[in-house]
Amino acid sequence: MNVGGARPREPPHDDRPALLNALSHIRDGDLLTVQEVDRLGRNLLEGLIALNDLFQRGVGVKVLEGIAAGEHTERSLILDLALALAEDRRRDITRKTKNGLEAARKRGRVGGRRPVVDDDKRAAILARRQRGESIRTIAAGVKVSVGVVHKTLAEADHSPTAAE
Repeated sequence: MNVGGARPREPPHDDRPALLNALSHIRDGDLLTVQEVDRLGRNLLEGLIALNDLFQRGVGVKVLEGIAAGEHTERSLILDLALALAEDRRRDITRKTKNGLEAARKRGRVGGRRPVVDDDKRAAILARRQRGESIRTIAAGVKVSVGVVHKTLAEADHSPTAAE
């Protein structure tokens, strides 16, 4: 079986039907072909962990490109080294992210994107909804996403002033 194609931006496994389908049909002694190890997960670390799980099930994996290129039926020194490096990289990214957010907080800044909806847009969204406009119409008129309109309306429903 061949699993590959355009690489999406780190979706959950549920959004990878070809991978899930392939994994559900694989049996002991089969050989799964993938473009790169990270196609087995959302990133290299998850891919290497999935690769190890396949070995434990008795499944071989043929990797066409990347760090683990070749045909594998069991763990090897190179795969163990790649797994250790991927875990180390993930820990490093996590540590740097936490340190950066902490430093920003000390300077009085809050991490994350700036809010899309200011007070004027919020008022416009609420007024349009009160007039009975659909969420899609509101989103197009205010030039925000449908999700932003949903979130704004939900926050307005749960605010203390909405209960009065």
